Amino acid sequence: MSAAPLAIQAPDLAQLDRSTLAMLVDAADEIDECSRVLKKAGLNPVGEVLKGQGQFVKMSHYPKGDVFDRDTQSQYYYHAHRDGEHGHFHCFLRAPGMPEGLAPVSEAAQHDWPSGDKALAHFVAVSMDRYGAPIRLFTTNQWVTGETWYPGADVIRMLPCFAIDHAHPSWPTNRWLTALLRLFRPQIEALITARDHALAAHRTARPHTDPFTDRDLETLSETAIDLARQQAAVRDLLGARPGEARPERRAAAQAGMRR
Repeated sequence: MSAAPLAIQAPDLAQLDRSTLAMLVDAADEIDECSRVLKKAGLNPVGEVLKGQGQFVKMSHYPKGDVFDRDTQSQYYYHAHRDGEHGHFHCFLRAPGMPEGLAPVSEAAQHDWPSGDKALAHFVAVSMDRYGAPIRLFTTNQWVTGETWYPGADVIRMLPCFAIDHAHPSWPTNRWLTALLRLFRPQIEALITARDHALAAHRTARPHTDPFTDRDLETLSETAIDLARQQAAVRDLLGARPGEARPERRAAAQAGMRR
Protein backbone atom coordinates (compact mmCIF):
# COMPACT_ATOMS: atom_id res chain seq x y z
CA MET A 1 0.00 0.00 0.00
CA SER A 2 1.33 3.44 -0.93
CA ALA A 3 2.22 5.78 1.90
CA ALA A 4 -0.18 8.71 2.34
CA PRO A 5 1.27 12.05 1.22
CA LEU A 6 1.99 14.70 3.81
CA ALA A 7 -0.59 17.48 3.93
CA ILE A 8 0.57 21.03 4.56
CA GLN A 9 -0.97 23.81 6.59
CA ALA A 10 -2.28 26.71 4.55
CA PRO A 11 0.42 29.40 4.51
CA ASP A 12 -0.41 32.61 6.36
CA LEU A 13 -0.42 35.04 3.45
CA ALA A 14 -0.78 37.95 5.86
CA GLN A 15 2.82 37.36 6.95
CA LEU A 16 4.19 38.06 3.45
CA ASP A 17 5.92 41.37 2.74
CA ARG A 18 4.40 43.81 0.27
CA SER A 19 6.81 43.06 -2.57
CA THR A 20 5.91 39.37 -2.37
CA LEU A 21 2.20 40.18 -2.19
CA ALA A 22 2.62 42.43 -5.22
CA MET A 23 4.20 39.55 -7.11
CA LEU A 24 1.27 37.31 -6.19
CA VAL A 25 -1.30 39.94 -7.20
CA ASP A 26 0.48 40.45 -10.51
CA ALA A 27 0.32 36.68 -11.06
CA ALA A 28 -3.40 36.71 -10.16
CA ASP A 29 -4.02 39.38 -12.79
CA GLU A 30 -1.99 37.44 -15.38
CA ILE A 31 -4.09 34.34 -14.76
CA ASP A 32 -7.30 36.34 -15.20
CA GLU A 33 -6.07 37.81 -18.47
CA CYS A 34 -5.05 34.41 -19.86
CA SER A 35 -8.35 32.90 -18.75
CA ARG A 36 -10.23 35.77 -20.37
CA VAL A 37 -8.73 35.28 -23.82
CA LEU A 38 -9.13 31.50 -23.61
CA LYS A 39 -12.78 31.71 -22.53
CA LYS A 40 -13.61 34.12 -25.37
CA ALA A 41 -12.82 31.27 -27.76
CA GLY A 42 -14.43 28.58 -25.58
CA LEU A 43 -11.03 27.18 -24.59
CA ASN A 44 -9.20 26.25 -21.38
CA PRO A 45 -5.55 25.47 -20.50
CA VAL A 46 -5.95 21.69 -20.66
CA GLY A 47 -7.76 21.71 -23.98
CA GLU A 48 -4.94 23.76 -25.46
CA VAL A 49 -2.28 21.15 -24.67
CA LEU A 50 -4.49 18.32 -25.95
CA LYS A 51 -5.56 19.89 -29.25
CA GLY A 52 -4.39 18.04 -32.33
CA GLN A 53 -2.90 15.25 -30.20
CA GLY A 54 -5.34 12.50 -31.07
CA GLN A 55 -6.93 10.23 -28.47
CA PHE A 56 -6.17 11.12 -24.84
CA VAL A 57 -4.28 8.06 -23.56
CA LYS A 58 -3.49 7.42 -19.90
CA MET A 59 0.18 8.06 -18.97
CA SER A 60 1.09 9.57 -22.36
CA HIS A 61 2.71 13.03 -22.35
CA TYR A 62 0.85 15.98 -23.87
CA PRO A 63 1.74 17.66 -26.04
CA LYS A 64 4.04 15.05 -27.58
CA GLY A 65 7.64 15.94 -26.86
CA ASP A 66 6.65 18.08 -23.85
CA VAL A 67 6.82 21.89 -23.73
CA PHE A 68 10.31 23.34 -23.33
CA ASP A 69 11.59 26.92 -23.25
CA ARG A 70 15.22 26.97 -24.42
CA ASP A 71 15.85 30.41 -22.91
CA THR A 72 14.67 29.64 -19.38
CA GLN A 73 15.19 25.84 -19.51
CA SER A 74 11.68 25.38 -18.09
CA GLN A 75 9.65 22.35 -19.09
CA TYR A 76 6.22 20.85 -18.52
CA TYR A 77 3.89 18.15 -19.75
CA TYR A 78 0.33 17.07 -19.04
CA HIS A 79 -0.82 13.52 -18.44
CA ALA A 80 -3.31 11.45 -16.44
CA HIS A 81 -3.18 8.43 -14.16
CA ARG A 82 -4.66 9.53 -10.80
CA ASP A 83 -8.18 9.23 -9.44
CA GLY A 84 -10.15 12.38 -8.64
CA GLU A 85 -8.80 14.53 -11.48
CA HIS A 86 -8.81 14.86 -15.24
CA GLY A 87 -5.00 14.96 -15.31
CA HIS A 88 -2.08 17.06 -14.13
CA PHE A 89 0.80 19.23 -15.27
CA HIS A 90 4.34 18.25 -14.21
CA CYS A 91 6.65 21.29 -14.05
CA PHE A 92 10.46 21.13 -14.25
CA LEU A 93 13.62 23.18 -14.59
CA ARG A 94 16.72 21.89 -16.38
CA ALA A 95 20.23 22.44 -15.05
CA PRO A 96 21.35 25.23 -17.43
CA GLY A 97 18.49 27.40 -16.12
CA MET A 98 19.23 26.85 -12.44
CA PRO A 99 20.94 29.40 -10.17
CA GLU A 100 24.68 28.87 -9.88
CA GLY A 101 26.14 26.75 -7.12
CA LEU A 102 23.37 24.17 -6.81
CA ALA A 103 24.13 20.46 -6.76
CA PRO A 104 22.09 17.26 -6.47
CA VAL A 105 21.89 15.41 -3.16
CA SER A 106 24.86 13.22 -2.27
CA GLU A 107 22.86 10.07 -3.07
CA ALA A 108 22.97 11.07 -6.76
CA ALA A 109 26.36 9.36 -7.06
CA GLN A 110 24.67 6.02 -6.32
CA HIS A 111 21.95 6.43 -8.95
CA ASP A 112 21.77 6.69 -12.71
CA TRP A 113 19.95 10.02 -12.69
CA PRO A 114 20.20 12.68 -15.43
CA SER A 115 23.38 14.67 -14.88
CA GLY A 116 25.29 17.67 -16.20
CA ASP A 117 23.20 19.82 -18.52
CA LYS A 118 20.61 17.02 -18.69
CA ALA A 119 19.87 17.21 -14.96
CA LEU A 120 16.37 18.43 -14.16
CA ALA A 121 14.40 19.23 -11.02
CA HIS A 122 10.67 18.72 -10.60
CA PHE A 123 8.88 21.54 -8.81
CA VAL A 124 5.28 20.48 -8.45
CA ALA A 125 2.37 18.85 -10.23
CA VAL A 126 -0.89 20.73 -10.79
CA SER A 127 -4.07 18.62 -10.75
CA MET A 128 -6.86 19.79 -13.04
CA ASP A 129 -10.56 19.00 -13.05
CA ARG A 130 -12.57 18.09 -16.15
CA TYR A 131 -13.49 21.74 -16.67
CA GLY A 132 -9.85 22.85 -16.97
CA ALA A 133 -9.55 24.37 -13.47
CA PRO A 134 -6.70 23.71 -11.00
CA ILE A 135 -7.75 21.81 -7.88
CA ARG A 136 -4.62 20.45 -6.21
CA LEU A 137 -0.83 20.72 -5.98
CA PHE A 138 1.43 17.80 -5.13
CA THR A 139 5.05 16.62 -5.18
CA THR A 140 6.27 13.18 -6.21
CA ASN A 141 9.12 10.81 -5.55
CA GLN A 142 12.15 10.60 -7.84
CA TRP A 143 11.09 7.39 -9.59
CA VAL A 144 7.81 8.98 -10.68
CA THR A 145 9.38 11.66 -12.88
CA GLY A 146 12.93 10.37 -13.41
CA GLU A 147 14.30 13.68 -12.20
CA THR A 148 17.60 14.56 -10.58
CA TRP A 149 17.00 15.02 -6.86
CA TYR A 150 18.04 18.36 -5.35
CA PRO A 151 17.68 19.45 -1.71
CA GLY A 152 14.36 21.12 -1.06
CA ALA A 153 15.97 24.44 -0.14
CA ASP A 154 17.69 24.51 -3.54
CA VAL A 155 14.50 23.61 -5.40
CA ILE A 156 12.80 26.53 -3.66
CA ARG A 157 15.60 28.79 -4.95
CA MET A 158 14.83 27.58 -8.46
CA LEU A 159 11.12 28.48 -8.37
CA PRO A 160 11.47 32.06 -9.70
CA CYS A 161 13.27 30.64 -12.76
CA PHE A 162 10.24 28.79 -14.10
CA ALA A 163 8.75 30.55 -17.12
CA ILE A 164 7.43 29.33 -20.46
CA ASP A 165 7.58 32.32 -22.78
CA HIS A 166 6.66 31.10 -26.24
CA ALA A 167 3.56 30.17 -28.23
CA HIS A 168 3.78 26.35 -28.38
CA PRO A 169 1.29 24.78 -27.88
CA SER A 170 -0.55 27.87 -26.61
CA TRP A 171 0.78 31.23 -25.47
CA PRO A 172 -2.09 31.91 -23.01
CA THR A 173 -1.74 28.42 -21.51
CA ASN A 174 2.01 28.83 -21.08
CA ARG A 175 1.53 32.22 -19.45
CA TRP A 176 -1.29 30.85 -17.30
CA LEU A 177 0.81 27.99 -15.94
CA THR A 178 3.81 30.26 -15.35
CA ALA A 179 1.61 32.67 -13.38
CA LEU A 180 -0.08 29.85 -11.46
CA LEU A 181 3.26 28.69 -10.06
CA ARG A 182 3.96 32.28 -8.97
CA LEU A 183 0.55 32.81 -7.36
CA PHE A 184 0.83 29.62 -5.34
CA ARG A 185 4.52 29.92 -4.53
CA PRO A 186 3.87 29.99 -0.75
CA GLN A 187 2.06 26.66 -0.99
CA ILE A 188 4.64 25.19 -3.36
CA GLU A 189 7.49 26.12 -1.04
CA ALA A 190 5.67 24.41 1.84
CA LEU A 191 5.05 21.33 -0.31
CA ILE A 192 8.72 21.06 -1.25
CA THR A 193 9.74 21.32 2.41
CA ALA A 194 7.16 18.65 3.32
CA ARG A 195 8.48 16.50 0.45
CA ASP A 196 11.87 16.28 2.15
CA HIS A 197 10.26 15.58 5.52
CA ALA A 198 8.32 12.67 3.96
CA LEU A 199 11.52 11.19 2.57
CA ALA A 200 13.29 11.55 5.91
CA ALA A 201 10.42 9.82 7.73
CA HIS A 202 10.47 6.99 5.19
CA ARG A 203 14.20 6.48 5.74
CA THR A 204 13.59 6.15 9.46
CA ALA A 205 10.71 3.72 9.02
CA ARG A 206 12.46 1.62 6.34
CA PRO A 207 16.20 2.07 6.87
CA HIS A 208 17.13 -0.76 4.48
CA THR A 209 15.01 0.52 1.58
CA ASP A 210 16.08 3.10 -1.00
CA PRO A 211 13.36 5.75 -0.61
CA PHE A 212 13.90 7.12 -4.12
CA THR A 213 12.98 3.80 -5.76
CA ASP A 214 10.35 2.52 -3.32
CA ARG A 215 7.10 2.11 -5.29
CA ASP A 216 5.18 2.43 -2.02
CA LEU A 217 6.34 6.04 -1.85
CA GLU A 218 4.83 7.94 -4.77
CA THR A 219 3.13 11.21 -3.78
CA LEU A 220 5.15 12.92 -1.03
CA SER A 221 3.11 16.01 -0.22
CA GLU A 222 -0.20 17.41 -1.37
CA THR A 223 -2.68 20.23 -0.84
CA ALA A 224 -6.01 21.27 -2.30
CA ILE A 225 -6.12 24.75 -3.83
CA ASP A 226 -8.83 27.27 -4.65
CA LEU A 227 -7.74 29.65 -7.38
CA ALA A 228 -10.43 32.30 -6.85
CA ARG A 229 -9.90 32.29 -3.08
CA GLN A 230 -6.12 32.71 -3.43
CA GLN A 231 -6.58 35.57 -5.89
CA ALA A 232 -9.07 37.34 -3.63
CA ALA A 233 -6.90 36.84 -0.53
CA VAL A 234 -3.74 38.39 -1.97
CA ARG A 235 -5.67 41.28 -3.51
CA ASP A 236 -7.39 42.02 -0.21
CA LEU A 237 -4.09 42.00 1.66
CA LEU A 238 -2.53 44.42 -0.81
CA GLY A 239 -5.64 46.52 -1.24
CA ALA A 240 -5.71 45.89 -4.98
CA ARG A 241 -8.61 45.46 -7.37
CA PRO A 242 -8.62 42.85 -10.15
CA GLY A 243 -6.65 44.07 -13.14
CA GLU A 244 -5.40 47.17 -11.32
CA ALA A 245 -2.01 48.09 -12.78
CA ARG A 246 -0.47 50.62 -10.42
CA PRO A 247 3.14 51.30 -11.48
CA GLU A 248 4.48 50.80 -7.95
CA ARG A 249 2.77 47.41 -7.70
CA ARG A 250 4.21 46.30 -11.01
CA ALA A 251 7.69 47.34 -9.91
CA ALA A 252 7.29 45.53 -6.59
CA ALA A 253 6.04 42.42 -8.37
CA GLN A 254 9.09 42.37 -10.65
CA ALA A 255 11.33 42.66 -7.59
CA GLY A 256 9.50 39.75 -5.96
CA MET A 257 9.91 37.53 -9.03
CA ARG A 258 13.69 37.98 -8.88
CA ARG A 259 13.91 36.90 -5.23
